[in-house]
Amino acid sequence: MSEFTIIVPVYNEELNLERVEKELVSYLKIAKKETSILFINDGSTDASQQLIEGICSRNENFNFINFKENKGLSAALKAGFDYVETPLLGYIDSDLQTSPKDFNILLSQIDKYDLVTGIRTQRKDSFIKSFSSKVSNNIRNAFTHDGMEDTCCPLKVIKTEYAKKIPMFKGLHRFLPAMILLQKGTVLQVPVQHFPRIAGETKFGIRNRLFASITDCFAYLWMKKKYINYEVIKKG
Repeated sequence: MSEFTIIVPVYNEELNLERVEKELVSYLKIAKKETSILFINDGSTDASQQLIEGICSRNENFNFINFKENKGLSAALKAGFDYVETPLLGYIDSDLQTSPKDFNILLSQIDKYDLVTGIRTQRKDSFIKSFSSKVSNNIRNAFTHDGMEDTCCPLKVIKTEYAKKIPMFKGLHRFLPAMILLQKGTVLQVPVQHFPRIAGETKFGIRNRLFASITDCFAYLWMKKKYINYEVIKKG
């Protein structure tokens, strides 16, 4: 029985999915824990769904969810959090700019923490993408004080019980470490590899990476003020 589920959000990534299958199948052979894969097709309009269904038919422990229409990365992760039943879950982007093999680095620390997130070292992005990501990360840090160097790194492992308690809203994928800290959970950052995008197109630019993160920060502050967190010490 699987102990760990990797959530793979997909939106118009038909050019990458053959590589995604190859890399995930390769990872399963060396994974530190018994692992399953869950694709979340976020309303792709290309051939992604057909390719996903082919991948799942060929590989045991590969499953998918197909959205009726595009709802965004936060919705895809929310669906994954809702459907996962294993004690641990992970998240990786289908552009493969991070490596599934690095999940083993994160898994080696998860027993002591509630979320382990990567820090992309020697990033292979364009100047504009790297700059906007750095600025938006600094803005989020100013609001959340979570101490994350790379909060949007698309390689994370989370204890499922914590992930299911996150009150997801659009844009919250940028605040996952902060949301674990709100639950009095513990977070660790570890360096991971980073690679250039080989195929397909990035779904985030200055508009939705930098400007959206500013408005999302105010939403986070509102939610933090209203957030309910309790601990039961006894019941009868």
